[in-house]
Amino acid sequence: MTPARDHLVWDWNGTLLNDLSLVVTATNAAFASVGGPVVSTEEHRVRFRRPVADYYAEVLGRAVDEEAFGRLDRIFHDAYRAGLTTCELAEDAVSAMSAWPGSQSLLSMWFHEELVPAVHTYGLTGRFARVDGSRAVVGGDRKAESLARHLADLSVDGGRVVLVGDSLDDADAAESVGGRAVLYTGGFTDPERLRTSGHPVAATLTDAVRLAVTLV
Repeated sequence: MTPARDHLVWDWNGTLLNDLSLVVTATNAAFASVGGPVVSTEEHRVRFRRPVADYYAEVLGRAVDEEAFGRLDRIFHDAYRAGLTTCELAEDAVSAMSAWPGSQSLLSMWFHEELVPAVHTYGLTGRFARVDGSRAVVGGDRKAESLARHLADLSVDGGRVVLVGDSLDDADAAESVGGRAVLYTGGFTDPERLRTSGHPVAATLTDAVRLAVTLV
């Protein structure tokens, strides 16, 4: 069956790539650099949001301006790069991608120049009509604007799109272009936060694709 919404956009970090533990470690490295607290994986999943500067400000208990966030973001990414070779794809990532009957692409808020070779390393490049990461110098932004550009470059109407991701920001981005989202509970966000959002929720990527096919 070909779904009415026949283009699927995948999120990368926390969705196709199982990097939650590394992200928490890198986040704590950033916090430690300014005498901040250590956050557990569970606390990170409950509190994480975009813009990431707002999340950092909440945990640190003080304002995080652009300059301060830039420093924290560099420390985060240095720690993240150091551990990236330890990360694997989600257990059912490949089978889930294979189960989708339409076209698919990848959009991440990770830096584009690092995302593209990473996707190649995991043997996934040929699966996507397009791979886009952030072109910004500093990370942490919301996804909506990037999704609009991504779809424009693909010449895909937002109303045809389902986005599979692990955050409420993914859902907000999908809604902003007239699309739908399926939210995956295995990533950066506490499952209960996802369930109360009103969006379809899946515990596996395979189930996320099954739900995506049913969306009209």
